[in-house]
Amino acid sequence: MSLAEQASYTLINVPTDAEPPSEMQLKQELEKGDVKTKISSLKKTIQMILNGEKMPSLLMTIIRFVMPLHDHTIKKLLLIFWEVVPKCHPDGKLLQEMILVCDAYRKDLQHPNEFIRGSTLRFLCKLKEPELLEPLMPAIRQCLEHRHSYVRRNAVLAIYTIYRNHDFLIPDAPELIAKFLDEEQDMSCRRNAFMMLIHADQEAALNYLSSCIDQVNTFGDILQLVIVELIYKVCHANPSERARFIRCIYNLLNSSSPAVRYEAAGTLVTLSSAPTAVKAVASCYIELIIKESDNNVKLIVLDRLIALKEVPAHEKVLQELVMDILRVLAAPDLEVRKKTLSLALDLVTSRTIEEMVLILKKEVVKTNNVEYEDTGKYRQLLVRTLHQCSVKFPDVASAIIPVLMEFLGDQNELAAADVLVFVREAVQRFEQLQPLVITKLLEVFPTIKALKIFRAALWILGEYCDSVKEIEDVMLLIKQSIGQIPVVDDEIKKASGDKKEDDVYTATGASQKRVTADGTYATQSAFSAVTHTKKEERPPFRRYLLNGDFFAGAALATNLTKLALRYIKLTDSKKKQNAFIADCMLLMATVIHLGKSGLPTKPITDDDVDRIAVCLRVLAEKTELMSEIFNQKCRGSLSVMLAAKVEEEKVQVKAAEKKAVKIQADHPISFTQLTSRNDLGTTENMFELTLSQALGTSGKKDTDNIGSSKLNKVTQLTGFSDPVYAEAYVNVNQYDIVLDVLVVNQTADTLQNLTLELATLGDLKLVEKPQPVTMAPHDFCNIKGNVKVASTENGIIFGNIVYDVTGAASDRNCVVLNDIHIDIMDYIVPASCTDTEFRQMWAEFEWENKVVVNTNISELHEYLNHVMSSTNMKCLTPEKALSGECGFMAANMYARSIFGEDVLANLSIEKPAHLSNDAPVQGHVRIRAKSQGMALSMGDKINLSQKKILKTGPGTN
Repeated sequence: MSLAEQASYTLINVPTDAEPPSEMQLKQELEKGDVKTKISSLKKTIQMILNGEKMPSLLMTIIRFVMPLHDHTIKKLLLIFWEVVPKCHPDGKLLQEMILVCDAYRKDLQHPNEFIRGSTLRFLCKLKEPELLEPLMPAIRQCLEHRHSYVRRNAVLAIYTIYRNHDFLIPDAPELIAKFLDEEQDMSCRRNAFMMLIHADQEAALNYLSSCIDQVNTFGDILQLVIVELIYKVCHANPSERARFIRCIYNLLNSSSPAVRYEAAGTLVTLSSAPTAVKAVASCYIELIIKESDNNVKLIVLDRLIALKEVPAHEKVLQELVMDILRVLAAPDLEVRKKTLSLALDLVTSRTIEEMVLILKKEVVKTNNVEYEDTGKYRQLLVRTLHQCSVKFPDVASAIIPVLMEFLGDQNELAAADVLVFVREAVQRFEQLQPLVITKLLEVFPTIKALKIFRAALWILGEYCDSVKEIEDVMLLIKQSIGQIPVVDDEIKKASGDKKEDDVYTATGASQKRVTADGTYATQSAFSAVTHTKKEERPPFRRYLLNGDFFAGAALATNLTKLALRYIKLTDSKKKQNAFIADCMLLMATVIHLGKSGLPTKPITDDDVDRIAVCLRVLAEKTELMSEIFNQKCRGSLSVMLAAKVEEEKVQVKAAEKKAVKIQADHPISFTQLTSRNDLGTTENMFELTLSQALGTSGKKDTDNIGSSKLNKVTQLTGFSDPVYAEAYVNVNQYDIVLDVLVVNQTADTLQNLTLELATLGDLKLVEKPQPVTMAPHDFCNIKGNVKVASTENGIIFGNIVYDVTGAASDRNCVVLNDIHIDIMDYIVPASCTDTEFRQMWAEFEWENKVVVNTNISELHEYLNHVMSSTNMKCLTPEKALSGECGFMAANMYARSIFGEDVLANLSIEKPAHLSNDAPVQGHVRIRAKSQGMALSMGDKINLSQKKILKTGPGTN
C-alpha cells in the first residue's frame, strides 16, 4: 500500500513556496535550535517523510535532542513523527533505536500530566508492531485506574485496539473491561468500555445491560446510542431475545437526546410490528420533526415517517395521527410543508377529513397575514391540497369552496389559477354546489386582478348562471368592469380634459356594500357614500383592452352570447329580450371599435375580430342550432375532459395500490461482481448498494459491469512517452468531484517536489492544492484532488505536472495534461411539473437555445425516447397525445438539476409525407433555462448525442 492510500489522521499545513531544507540543515536546527526552531524543524521533517524521504540519520538526533523536552507542542508532534517514521529495516526487523522510543512511551504513560498520558494512549491505538506494545502493557493497565476520565477512556480504546490486533498481548481484556465497566461512573468511559464488549465479548455486554436495564434512562446519550446498537444486533441475530430488551427500547423513546430517540425509533419498528409500537415510533418521529430546527433533520425524519406509511399494516395506525402530522406545517421550509401535506393527504380518512380541512383553512388565513419568500408557493400548495381533499371527499367541498374563492383576488396568479380549476371541476361534478359557487364568484369577481383569472372566472359565470337574476348580475359586473361606453369616445374626452370627474357609486343590492368605479367592493364604514374617481384610474377590463389584450374581448363576446341565448329562454318579455341582446351587441361592437381606433398599445387581431363578428351574427339570428352549440356542446366537452382525467387518476391509484411480490421463491441470487446492473432488477440489496456507493461505482451505465465501471471512468492525462505518465479516475458525487490521479515516474532519476497543478473552467472550484511529493526512479503514487461544483454547466479541468530532477541544474520541468471534461448529465435528474408551471417558466426564462435536428433516426417516437435518455429529461406530454402516426410530433420535456435549477425543452419534429419511410426525422428542439450555461450545455449534449447516433447508426460508414 502506498503512502497516499494510507488512512490520514492529522493534517499538517506547511508552506511549500520555500525551497525544502536539506537533511544537514534540519539536523543542525534539531540539535542546537531553541524550542520554536525545533518545532518548525520537526514539522518540516514530518512533511518530508510523508513526501517519501527516508532521512534515517535524523532518528537518533530526534531521540537525543528533541524527545527529552517537556513542551506539549513537541510532545504532540513527536507522536505524529513516530507514527509516520519507518520503524523496521528493509528485511522487516525492528530498528534498535525503537527500544529507546519504547522507553519514552512508557515514561509518558506514567507522566503526571493527564493530557500527555491520554495523547500517548490515543497514539498507541495506531501502532501495529507487537514488539513495541508488549513492554507497555503493564503501564496501559495502570492507566485504567487513573483519576482523570480522559486517561481512562483512552486506555479502554488502547486495550480494545491492541486486543483486536494482537489478542495474545492481553488475553484477559474482556474480563478486565467488564470489571472496569461495573465500577466506572463516567459516561464516556462506560461508553468506550461497553462498545469494546459488544465487539469482543457480546455475552458480557448483554449481562451488563441486563443488570442495569432499569437505569438506562439515566445514562448519557453516547452510552444510550451504543446500547441501541447492541440491542439491534442481538435481536436481529437472535429474535428470541426481543422480549428481553424491547421494553428498554420503549424507554429510550423518551430520552432527552434527539439522536437516541431517532435511533431507538428506527430499531423498535424493525423489532416489532405491533400497533402500539408503530404508534409510539410515529409519535416520536413527529415530535422530532417539530422540535428540531435543522431542515435537513426534518426532511430525513419525515422520509422515515413516509417509509413507515408504505407498509400496509402500519398505514392504519398512522391514519389516527393525521392531526399530529399536520403540526409539522408550523415549519417555515417549503419542502417540509410539501411532504407533510402529501403525507397527510394519503392518510386522511372520512373520520378525520373535517378536522384536517379546519386546520388547512387556518393555514390559509395565516398566509394572508404573513408575506415571506415562499408564501405564494405555500398558498398554492394549500389550494391544491384542499382541491384534492374535496375530490377525495365530496362532502367537504361546500366548506372548502368559500375559503378558496378568496384566492381569486390574490396577486399569486398560480394559486388563483389552481382555485379556478378546482371551482370549474366542482361546479361541473356537484350540481348541488352550483348556487354556492356562483354566489361566491359573483361576490369576489370585482376583486380579480389578473387577466387570465378574470377570463376564466368569466367563462364559469357565462357557463353556469342559470337564473334571470344571476345573468343580470353578471351583466352588471361586466358593465362596471368596462366602464362608460362607448370606450373610444370616453377615452378621447378624458384625454382632451372636457369630461369632468363625476362623483359615482353603484349599489349592489346590499345597503352596506358599495361598488366603486374600478370594480372593487367598499363598505360604508370604510368609504363615504360618494367615491371620487381619479383620471388615471380605469376599470379593470378597460385596462386589459387598452393594453392590447383583445383575446379577453373575444372571450367576453363568447360568454355574452351564452348568457343572451340563455336569457331569451328564461324570459318571456320580448322587450327585455331585445334590451339584453342590444346591451350584449353594444359591448361587442365597442370592443371592435376600440381595437381599430389606434388607442390601445396593440391593435385587435383578425382572429379576435372574426370571433366577435360571429357572436354578433349568432345574436342577430338566434337559431336553435347555435343555442345548442353555445350552451350544451361546450359543457359536454368539459364533461369529457373531466371524465378522462378521473379515469387517468383511477389508473394511477390502482397502479399504486397494486402490491407486487418483492422476492419470488425461485428468485436467483445476484452476485454483484458477476452481474451487470440491468440484471439486478428493480430491487437492490441495501448493503450492496451502500457498498457500491462507497466504492464510487453506483453511477455506472447499465451496460457496465460493476467490477469494470471504475476503469471506464479513467481519463489519460499524458502520453506514454512523457517522462511522467498520469491518468485520472473521475468520481462525481453530486456536489463533489474527486480526481484520483495515478502518477508514474518513467525515468531513472528521482523527481523532487513533483506537484500536480490544476485549474478549472466553468462554475467549478478547486478545494485544496495537492501537496508536492518526491518520487524514486520508476516509482508511482496516487494524488487526490477535490473540486466543488456550484451550478449545472459543462466544466473543464486542466493543468500540468511540474517537478525537479535530482542533480540537474536546469529549471523546473513541466508536463501539460489533457483536459478533463465534466458532463452536465451527472447533475440532471428527471422531474415533473404542471402545464401552468411549465408555461410560466417558459415565459420567465430568458436564455433559449434552438438545436436543429440532425440525425438518422427515422421514427418520431424513437427520436423522442433518444433525446429523453441522452438528456435525463422527462416528457410531460401525455402518452395519449403522442399516440398515433400523423407525421408530426410536439412534446414538452422538463428536468431539474441537483442544485434546484430548471431546464425546459420543446421538441417539434416531423416526417414529411413526400419522403420515404427510411428518411430521417426533421425539426428542432428549443431549450430554455434561467442561466446561459445550462441552456448551452443541454444544447451541446443533444448535438453530441445526435453525432454519436450518426456514427453508429445504420447506413453510415
